Amino acid sequence: MPIKIPDDLPATSVLEAEGVMVMREADAIRQDIRPLRIGLLNLMPNKVTTETQIARLLGATPLQVELTLVRITNHVARHTPADHMLSFYLPWEEVKGEKFDGFVITGAPVERLRFEDVTYWDEMQRVFDWTQTNVHRTLTICWAAQAAVHHFHGMPKYELPQKASGIYRQRNLAPSSPYLRGFSDDFSIPVSRWTEVRKADIPQDSGLEILVDSAETGLCLLHDPRHRALHMFNHVEYDTTSLSDEYFRDVQLEPNTPVPANYFPDNDPTRPPENRWRSHAHLLFGNWINEMYQSTPYDLARIGRE
Repeated sequence: MPIKIPDDLPATSVLEAEGVMVMREADAIRQDIRPLRIGLLNLMPNKVTTETQIARLLGATPLQVELTLVRITNHVARHTPADHMLSFYLPWEEVKGEKFDGFVITGAPVERLRFEDVTYWDEMQRVFDWTQTNVHRTLTICWAAQAAVHHFHGMPKYELPQKASGIYRQRNLAPSSPYLRGFSDDFSIPVSRWTEVRKADIPQDSGLEILVDSAETGLCLLHDPRHRALHMFNHVEYDTTSLSDEYFRDVQLEPNTPVPANYFPDNDPTRPPENRWRSHAHLLFGNWINEMYQSTPYDLARIGRE
């Protein structure tokens, strides 16, 4: 089944070229079926790239998905044209009265700041609390995952000696979890962050379950059943070239920037990287959406009341 996105969103042409089924708004309203309503709070600098990455994964599932793009209310995006934000994004204050089957919150380029020093931290706290009454299932990514476990469980974050950047092997610790259905015993996922949260800080009574971790980069995926959430600390959604784009950007500022680990063939930045995580990205999103579909009420108004 297709993903329903705004007719003129730049992601449309990219997804169609990749074979992802995209449904125009005008066509969707003719179908007598309730699509899954999924919101995307996009905190990444390049909104167009990130919305395409997330839409690609949501659109590969067999269910019809209606994607709503959301932004922090008073934060001005500096790397995305204002007309794009005005045309396709709704401020959270305007959607907080609505109900969603699913809600995705991305990473943000504020990792090295204390949570309390992030200019929109107050609104982020309200967003997290709102997901408990207006969202059936939440998926947080990278900084948003760190922020969520800090908000709900008081877990601190720690700055790393240097940026963790590369493709790192992960261990499947819960193969019976419905969210890891079809996953290998170990697999690789892109990591790109300056900070981490640690297993030792998980409160004993939190109910948090470690689904995936790495011997090199620590926690990767937590299940938070009390808050109906998955917390992904790495970037399973990344494109093949995302890490190389970051590396070549950073090396312009700091020539000694380390090459992303296990990424370029033979560690040679002149050679194009290969994607070794795409299938697991689709599996994770597909499993998350399936669990959402199996348990969400048909009447959206009942979300948050059960």
